[in-house]
Amino acid sequence: MHVLHVVGARPNFMKAAPVIRALNQRPQVRQSLVHTGQHYDANMSAVFFSQLDMPAPDVNLEVGSGSHARQTAETMIRLEPVLLERRPDIVLVYGDVNSTVAAALVCSKLLIRVGHVEAGLRSFDPSMPEEINRIVTDRLANVLFTPSADGDENLQREGVEPEKIYLVGNVMIDSLVRLLPAAMRCPKNGLPDRFALVTLHRPSNVDDPATLKTILDSLLTVSEELDVIFPVHPRTRRRISEFGTNAVKLHLLDPLPYIEFLALQRRATAVITDSGGIQEETTYLRVPCLTLRGNTERPVTVTAGTNTLIGTDNNKLHSELAKILEGKTKSGSIPPLWDGNAGERIAEILCQLPVNPNESSTRNLVVV
Repeated sequence: MHVLHVVGARPNFMKAAPVIRALNQRPQVRQSLVHTGQHYDANMSAVFFSQLDMPAPDVNLEVGSGSHARQTAETMIRLEPVLLERRPDIVLVYGDVNSTVAAALVCSKLLIRVGHVEAGLRSFDPSMPEEINRIVTDRLANVLFTPSADGDENLQREGVEPEKIYLVGNVMIDSLVRLLPAAMRCPKNGLPDRFALVTLHRPSNVDDPATLKTILDSLLTVSEELDVIFPVHPRTRRRISEFGTNAVKLHLLDPLPYIEFLALQRRATAVITDSGGIQEETTYLRVPCLTLRGNTERPVTVTAGTNTLIGTDNNKLHSELAKILEGKTKSGSIPPLWDGNAGERIAEILCQLPVNPNESSTRNLVVV
């Protein structure tokens, strides 16, 4: 069986690495890795491959940055000849970035099976580009690997056949579990004993000058009682510069490699973010997370984990942070199957797929 992986942004790398590693143990499987180049600078891409012990991509499409339409279209145009040449038995796509939906569209036209890793997540907010990517990819996918039970429920409610859906757990947690010991060995290097760790990148938060100013003003208020460490996404740094927004009292850093960022997460008093993946990682680490969004496609991090949705309500941000500083935090629990073995489950399912999809149904596949 030939499995081709398509990755484009660094959250994809963390999700693909455990699956690639698990499939490497199956001699009947041949793998190819295509990097679309949606994230392409060293801190956002190359160092992640190194730390995650991923093979160098067989193909880099070098799509680069651009509008959603441009990234999606360029990925489709550049990926199609690669798929025609390599003719994989199945293409695995990850998460909800533009590379994901682009690959699913190309494969559907070429009649190549698609497996979606991290299927079924829904924010129910159609203004989020990622939500459109999730819905379209799940409609096109032939095999859907969900990280939590709500994913199964969402897909079945949308009419996806139950035999296509497999609850396997969270592959991002696989990477976290494997690399947490390395993160624990990272030196503190003068880190304060208590600090808030911030990430901010969503267009809804950073592309509007008034919204970005409101968030940064709120973080400046936080910095009066707690150091704020802020690895700045390239998009966000551009906006801060363009808008002339005041962030002088915040500790602004360049984007960090995975292990170094994980080390900061586990030591943080609180994490303030608009990232989906960080909501999951903080839940596993039992670190309080305050999410600067009004909704989340990962509701299990709120109902079972350590996550609290803040939206853009400054008063709620400061009241929730005050609870954390007083030790009144959500203890949280780790959701089922977030155990570091999701990649193995996916590999086992893939190895039971018929090479010719017309040979039999996937209904009788067993998850172990």
